[in-house]
Amino acid sequence: MADYDGFAEAYAAENETSLMNAWYERPAMLALAGEVTGRRILDAGCGAGPLSAALRERGAIVTGVDASAGILDLARRRLGPDADLRVADLAEPLPFPDDAFDDVVSSLVLHYLQDWGPTLAEVRRVLVPGGRFLFSVDHPMAINVMHRMNGPRPDYFATYQWSEDWTMGGHTTRLSFWNRPLHAMTDAVTAAGFRITALHEPRPVPEARELYLEDFPILDTFPSYLFFVLEAS
Repeated sequence: MADYDGFAEAYAAENETSLMNAWYERPAMLALAGEVTGRRILDAGCGAGPLSAALRERGAIVTGVDASAGILDLARRRLGPDADLRVADLAEPLPFPDDAFDDVVSSLVLHYLQDWGPTLAEVRRVLVPGGRFLFSVDHPMAINVMHRMNGPRPDYFATYQWSEDWTMGGHTTRLSFWNRPLHAMTDAVTAAGFRITALHEPRPVPEARELYLEDFPILDTFPSYLFFVLEAS
Protein backbone atom coordinates (compact mmCIF):
# COMPACT_ATOMS: atom_id res chain seq x y z
CA MET A 1 0.00 0.00 0.00
CA ALA A 2 1.03 3.61 -0.48
CA ASP A 3 2.78 5.44 2.35
CA TYR A 4 1.07 8.79 2.88
CA ASP A 5 2.55 9.58 6.29
CA GLY A 6 5.23 11.88 4.88
CA PHE A 7 2.78 14.25 3.21
CA ALA A 8 -0.47 13.56 5.04
CA GLU A 9 -1.30 17.23 5.66
CA ALA A 10 -0.65 18.30 2.08
CA TYR A 11 -2.51 15.31 0.63
CA ALA A 12 -5.53 15.94 2.86
CA ALA A 13 -5.66 19.58 1.79
CA GLU A 14 -5.50 18.62 -1.88
CA ASN A 15 -8.20 15.97 -1.45
CA GLU A 16 -10.45 18.49 0.27
CA THR A 17 -10.87 20.87 -2.68
CA SER A 18 -9.43 19.33 -5.87
CA LEU A 19 -11.46 18.81 -9.01
CA MET A 20 -10.72 15.08 -9.02
CA ASN A 21 -11.77 14.46 -5.43
CA ALA A 22 -14.17 17.16 -4.26
CA TRP A 23 -15.99 17.69 -7.54
CA TYR A 24 -15.74 14.28 -9.22
CA GLU A 25 -14.98 11.18 -7.15
CA ARG A 26 -16.63 12.03 -3.83
CA PRO A 27 -19.93 13.34 -5.22
CA ALA A 28 -20.22 10.25 -7.42
CA MET A 29 -19.58 7.92 -4.49
CA LEU A 30 -22.16 9.67 -2.33
CA ALA A 31 -24.73 9.54 -5.12
CA LEU A 32 -24.19 5.81 -5.55
CA ALA A 33 -24.45 5.25 -1.79
CA GLY A 34 -27.86 6.91 -1.75
CA GLU A 35 -29.90 6.75 1.46
CA VAL A 36 -27.59 5.61 4.25
CA THR A 37 -29.42 6.57 7.44
CA GLY A 38 -28.77 3.98 10.12
CA ARG A 39 -26.51 1.86 7.93
CA ARG A 40 -23.24 0.58 9.35
CA ILE A 41 -20.58 1.58 6.85
CA LEU A 42 -16.87 0.76 6.70
CA ASP A 43 -14.83 3.43 4.89
CA ALA A 44 -11.92 1.30 3.70
CA GLY A 45 -9.00 3.61 3.02
CA CYS A 46 -10.71 6.57 4.64
CA GLY A 47 -7.78 8.99 4.46
CA ALA A 48 -8.43 12.21 6.36
CA GLY A 49 -12.12 11.39 6.54
CA PRO A 50 -14.00 13.61 4.04
CA LEU A 51 -16.18 10.75 2.78
CA SER A 52 -16.69 9.40 6.30
CA ALA A 53 -17.82 12.85 7.43
CA ALA A 54 -20.26 13.19 4.54
CA LEU A 55 -21.73 9.73 5.17
CA ARG A 56 -22.06 10.45 8.88
CA GLU A 57 -23.85 13.73 8.11
CA ARG A 58 -26.33 11.66 6.10
CA GLY A 59 -27.08 9.47 9.11
CA ALA A 60 -24.69 6.53 8.62
CA ILE A 61 -22.78 4.83 11.43
CA VAL A 62 -19.23 5.02 10.05
CA THR A 63 -16.03 3.15 10.86
CA GLY A 64 -12.82 4.11 9.07
CA VAL A 65 -9.60 2.25 8.39
CA ASP A 66 -6.44 3.39 6.69
CA ALA A 67 -2.87 2.11 6.43
CA SER A 68 -1.44 5.55 7.27
CA ALA A 69 -1.39 6.44 10.97
CA GLY A 70 -0.48 10.02 10.06
CA ILE A 71 -3.51 10.54 7.87
CA LEU A 72 -5.77 8.89 10.48
CA ASP A 73 -4.65 11.56 12.96
CA LEU A 74 -6.15 14.11 10.57
CA ALA A 75 -9.34 12.06 10.34
CA ARG A 76 -9.62 12.13 14.14
CA ARG A 77 -9.33 15.91 14.12
CA ARG A 78 -12.22 16.08 11.67
CA LEU A 79 -14.46 13.35 13.09
CA GLY A 80 -13.77 13.75 16.79
CA PRO A 81 -12.05 11.62 19.44
CA ASP A 82 -14.94 9.15 19.67
CA ALA A 83 -14.80 8.21 15.98
CA ASP A 84 -14.07 4.53 15.28
CA LEU A 85 -10.84 4.82 13.30
CA ARG A 86 -8.24 2.07 13.04
CA VAL A 87 -4.92 1.52 11.31
CA ALA A 88 -5.37 -1.40 8.93
CA ASP A 89 -3.79 -2.48 5.66
CA LEU A 90 -6.41 -3.68 3.16
CA ALA A 91 -3.98 -6.32 1.95
CA GLU A 92 -4.24 -7.93 5.40
CA PRO A 93 -7.17 -9.38 7.42
CA LEU A 94 -9.57 -6.73 8.68
CA PRO A 95 -9.98 -6.26 12.46
CA PHE A 96 -13.75 -6.88 12.46
CA PRO A 97 -16.06 -9.85 13.01
CA ASP A 98 -18.14 -11.45 10.29
CA ASP A 99 -21.27 -9.57 9.13
CA ALA A 100 -20.18 -6.34 10.86
CA PHE A 101 -21.27 -3.87 8.16
CA ASP A 102 -24.18 -3.14 5.86
CA ASP A 103 -21.93 -1.36 3.34
CA VAL A 104 -18.24 -0.99 2.59
CA VAL A 105 -17.02 1.99 0.57
CA SER A 106 -13.51 2.39 -0.79
CA SER A 107 -12.39 5.42 -2.78
CA LEU A 108 -9.37 5.05 -5.08
CA VAL A 109 -7.64 2.34 -3.05
CA LEU A 110 -7.82 -1.03 -4.81
CA HIS A 111 -5.57 0.09 -7.66
CA TYR A 112 -2.67 0.05 -5.17
CA LEU A 113 -3.06 -3.73 -4.78
CA GLN A 114 -1.57 -6.34 -7.07
CA ASP A 115 -3.87 -9.11 -5.84
CA TRP A 116 -7.49 -8.24 -5.16
CA GLY A 117 -8.43 -11.75 -4.00
CA PRO A 118 -7.60 -11.55 -0.26
CA THR A 119 -9.00 -8.01 0.07
CA LEU A 120 -12.27 -8.88 -1.64
CA ALA A 121 -12.61 -12.00 0.52
CA GLU A 122 -12.21 -9.92 3.67
CA VAL A 123 -14.71 -7.30 2.49
CA ARG A 124 -17.18 -10.08 1.71
CA ARG A 125 -16.61 -11.58 5.18
CA VAL A 126 -17.35 -8.38 7.10
CA LEU A 127 -20.46 -7.57 5.03
CA VAL A 128 -23.90 -8.88 5.91
CA PRO A 129 -25.51 -11.05 3.21
CA GLY A 130 -26.94 -8.65 0.67
CA GLY A 131 -24.60 -5.87 1.85
CA ARG A 132 -23.02 -3.52 -0.65
CA PHE A 133 -19.44 -2.86 -1.64
CA LEU A 134 -18.96 0.42 -3.48
CA PHE A 135 -15.49 1.24 -4.77
CA SER A 136 -13.72 3.45 -7.28
CA VAL A 137 -10.44 2.87 -9.11
CA ASP A 138 -8.45 4.48 -11.88
CA HIS A 139 -10.26 3.82 -15.14
CA PRO A 140 -8.17 1.15 -16.90
CA MET A 141 -8.60 2.68 -20.34
CA ALA A 142 -7.68 6.17 -19.12
CA ILE A 143 -4.45 4.87 -17.59
CA ASN A 144 -3.63 2.81 -20.66
CA VAL A 145 -4.20 5.76 -23.00
CA MET A 146 -2.03 7.99 -20.81
CA HIS A 147 0.81 5.48 -20.96
CA ARG A 148 0.44 5.06 -24.73
CA MET A 149 0.75 8.82 -25.17
CA ASN A 150 3.80 9.17 -22.91
CA GLY A 151 5.90 6.10 -23.58
CA PRO A 152 5.97 2.50 -24.83
CA ARG A 153 2.53 1.11 -25.57
CA PRO A 154 1.48 -1.24 -22.76
CA ASP A 155 -0.78 -4.21 -23.35
CA TYR A 156 -4.30 -3.23 -22.23
CA PHE A 157 -5.10 -6.87 -21.53
CA ALA A 158 -2.19 -7.27 -19.09
CA THR A 159 -2.12 -6.41 -15.39
CA TYR A 160 0.93 -4.21 -14.98
CA GLN A 161 2.53 -1.98 -12.35
CA TRP A 162 3.31 1.66 -12.93
CA SER A 163 4.75 4.40 -10.73
CA GLU A 164 4.91 8.18 -10.55
CA ASP A 165 6.29 10.83 -8.20
CA TRP A 166 3.80 12.90 -6.22
CA THR A 167 5.06 16.16 -4.71
CA MET A 168 2.90 17.86 -2.09
CA GLY A 169 3.87 20.21 0.70
CA GLY A 170 7.52 20.07 -0.34
CA HIS A 171 7.64 16.29 0.10
CA THR A 172 8.03 13.92 -2.86
CA THR A 173 6.88 10.32 -2.65
CA ARG A 174 7.00 7.69 -5.37
CA LEU A 175 3.69 5.86 -5.53
CA SER A 176 3.05 2.61 -7.37
CA PHE A 177 -0.23 1.40 -8.83
CA TRP A 178 -1.56 -1.66 -10.66
CA ASN A 179 -3.54 -1.25 -13.85
CA ARG A 180 -5.71 -4.18 -14.91
CA PRO A 181 -8.26 -4.64 -17.70
CA LEU A 182 -11.95 -4.44 -16.98
CA HIS A 183 -12.47 -8.18 -17.38
CA ALA A 184 -9.84 -8.87 -14.70
CA MET A 185 -11.78 -6.64 -12.30
CA THR A 186 -15.13 -8.27 -13.02
CA ASP A 187 -13.63 -11.76 -12.79
CA ALA A 188 -12.11 -10.92 -9.38
CA VAL A 189 -15.28 -9.53 -7.83
CA THR A 190 -17.53 -12.33 -9.05
CA ALA A 191 -15.03 -14.98 -7.91
CA ALA A 192 -15.15 -13.41 -4.42
CA GLY A 193 -18.91 -13.90 -4.17
CA PHE A 194 -20.20 -10.52 -5.30
CA ARG A 195 -22.89 -9.66 -7.81
CA ILE A 196 -22.25 -6.57 -9.92
CA THR A 197 -25.29 -4.30 -9.68
CA ALA A 198 -23.81 -1.22 -11.37
CA LEU A 199 -20.78 0.06 -13.25
CA HIS A 200 -20.55 3.83 -13.32
CA GLU A 201 -18.41 6.29 -15.29
CA PRO A 202 -19.33 9.65 -13.77
CA ARG A 203 -18.89 13.20 -14.97
CA PRO A 204 -17.69 15.97 -12.66
CA VAL A 205 -20.44 18.02 -11.06
CA PRO A 206 -21.44 20.93 -13.33
CA GLU A 207 -20.69 23.53 -10.65
CA ALA A 208 -16.97 22.84 -11.14
CA ARG A 209 -16.98 24.14 -14.71
CA GLU A 210 -16.30 27.77 -13.79
CA LEU A 211 -13.68 26.83 -11.19
CA TYR A 212 -11.59 24.64 -13.51
CA LEU A 213 -11.91 26.18 -16.96
CA GLU A 214 -9.05 24.19 -18.51
CA ASP A 215 -9.37 20.81 -16.83
CA PHE A 216 -13.16 20.49 -16.64
CA PRO A 217 -13.77 19.91 -20.39
CA ILE A 218 -11.27 17.04 -20.43
CA LEU A 219 -12.78 15.32 -17.41
CA ASP A 220 -16.30 15.97 -18.69
CA THR A 221 -15.64 14.11 -21.94
CA PHE A 222 -13.39 11.21 -20.92
CA PRO A 223 -13.61 9.21 -17.67
CA SER A 224 -10.73 9.06 -15.21
CA TYR A 225 -12.33 6.77 -12.63
CA LEU A 226 -14.50 3.67 -12.76
CA PHE A 227 -17.04 2.86 -10.03
CA PHE A 228 -18.43 -0.52 -9.02
CA VAL A 229 -21.52 -1.24 -6.94
CA LEU A 230 -21.51 -4.83 -5.72
CA GLU A 231 -23.89 -6.92 -3.66
CA ALA A 232 -22.63 -9.65 -1.33
CA SER A 233 -24.39 -12.84 -2.40
